Amino acid sequence: MRCVALPLHYAHLSSLLSLCGRERNHRLGISLHASIVKNVDIFSFRNHAIHRDVMVVWNALISMYSKCGHLFDATKIFDEMRFRDSISWNSVISGCLLASELERGIWYFKEMQPSQISRCDHATLTTVLSIYVEMELLLGITSMHAFSIVNGYQQAVPVGNALISAYFKYGSPSSAQKVFDGMHERNVITWTAMVSGLAQSLFCKESLALFQDMRFAEKANSLTYSSALLACSGSRALHEGQQIHGLVVKSGFLMDLCVESALMDLYSKCGMMEDALQLFNACRDPDEVCLTVILVGLSQNGFEEKTFNLFAAMVKSGIEMDANMLSAVLGAFGHSAPFSLGKQIHSLVIKKSLGLNVFVSNGLINMYAKCGELWDSSRIFEQMEVKNSVSWNSIIAAFARHGHGLESLKLYEHMKAQGMEPTDVTFLSLLHACSHIGSIDKGMNFLKSMHLEHGIIPRMEHYACVVDMLGRAGLLDDAKRFIENLPVDPDAQLWQALLGASSIHGNLEMGRYAAERLLLQAPECAAGYVLLANIYSSEGRWGERAKIIKKMKDMGVKKDTGASWIEIEKEVHVFVVEDRVHPQSEAIYEVLNELVALVRDQEHVLHKRSLLFEMEL
Repeated sequence: MRCVALPLHYAHLSSLLSLCGRERNHRLGISLHASIVKNVDIFSFRNHAIHRDVMVVWNALISMYSKCGHLFDATKIFDEMRFRDSISWNSVISGCLLASELERGIWYFKEMQPSQISRCDHATLTTVLSIYVEMELLLGITSMHAFSIVNGYQQAVPVGNALISAYFKYGSPSSAQKVFDGMHERNVITWTAMVSGLAQSLFCKESLALFQDMRFAEKANSLTYSSALLACSGSRALHEGQQIHGLVVKSGFLMDLCVESALMDLYSKCGMMEDALQLFNACRDPDEVCLTVILVGLSQNGFEEKTFNLFAAMVKSGIEMDANMLSAVLGAFGHSAPFSLGKQIHSLVIKKSLGLNVFVSNGLINMYAKCGELWDSSRIFEQMEVKNSVSWNSIIAAFARHGHGLESLKLYEHMKAQGMEPTDVTFLSLLHACSHIGSIDKGMNFLKSMHLEHGIIPRMEHYACVVDMLGRAGLLDDAKRFIENLPVDPDAQLWQALLGASSIHGNLEMGRYAAERLLLQAPECAAGYVLLANIYSSEGRWGERAKIIKKMKDMGVKKDTGASWIEIEKEVHVFVVEDRVHPQSEAIYEVLNELVALVRDQEHVLHKRSLLFEMEL
């Protein structure tokens, strides 16, 4: 156009500048700006008759510089404009939002108000609402709500949608519901904002009910389906999720990655990993969200080996690892996980400079603790610049798990000194620590402070820790009274804790009492039969022990098989009693037989020596 010397036209320039903004092409944008400056006679505000056309060009320049991240240039143009309309103000306010210059954006909005020529419109209101959400100012959101009512924008659908999103993001779902109920007109964005907001606020049943109402009023889009599936995941509503899956297939949104990720998350949380894997394998080009969802699903459903294999395949294929993927695979580490892989992941974390990510660091703390490396776990914690409640809970649990109860209690004091509020998980670890060090008074004080000082209602796991704590100290009668005086009906884990303590102290009467109640609630619980049988064995009551074992067999209950493992050359080998599954089982049993024979020979020699010694005496 410039080569053939065609005259510059405001429509052409504004279109080109808009394209530069969308493509973030700053270089071409400043070239166009230079052309405008050279043609100042055409693109100036001297001729009042054409200043509207000129304003379109200068507004496009402000928008271009804002989207390209050059707020200084955008505001400089804005300040030099003789005439401004609502688009001018909206462009510079949006630029402040994009550049995170939030207070400056509010300042421009306040400066806009005295102008009679450029009244704000719904675009202004939605942008300023987004700024107040970023600033986390509820007063600002409510003031904009009042401003929209005073200026007659309360029924504008974009404004209503922005208010709904703003209230949900700030954590006020009741206000969002009031805005929704007061809207005379709604579009798919309105409905989706409500379905998504309710699901994210954990009002899952309400979200699904609203989704059902929406189907009669508006056609859902992919984001609506994703939000409804999120509600299904939150409430473990597998049946409703499968119905939505059918609607997704009919609507043609199955290939949408957001919908696929939501479906995989639903099936993973409902324990349907085969269905989740089937969806994952059907993905043509899974993104980082899909990969993270499937890694978390495998990890949380006990498929640790598959988690590690998938992660290794991802690394081998050259997929860029992010913090979410690494924290997901670190969550799969347990006591039998390959420690060498954990160290390799730690090396990858350092290589990717993700050590400052709090979620990755929390995963490393748990990984090292579960692999028995408490010192490394503590070192990761100490190096963290930012710690959240999960960080503190992880390190407190790590020390408690390794029998360092006093250190756990000291860490809790440091946690309080840092102003960090404890959670129910924190108290679970503290009670566990008190149980191991035999500190009954501290443990009971922790249980009382949960509700009285922190407003946390204890769960059955907390009560089970208290029963274990009392039982380990030999206070079986106190443990029994504690269970019977609880404000809730005790479940199987409480009676199992009492039965375990009775077995440790050989208290047959208390053990029988606990076993009867345990087997009434959980007749399939193998631990109840085994612990009661052990109590009878300790008393030498072999006949009653045999009856328990027979009843266990008649009920079809099998004892959980104990296992041991060893890691050799980056591979974990797991063994159980009389295991013949291992590929090297024949060689292993040959060595075992030789060792058994050698031990027996040594026992025979020692026996002969003891006889000779007695004869000499």
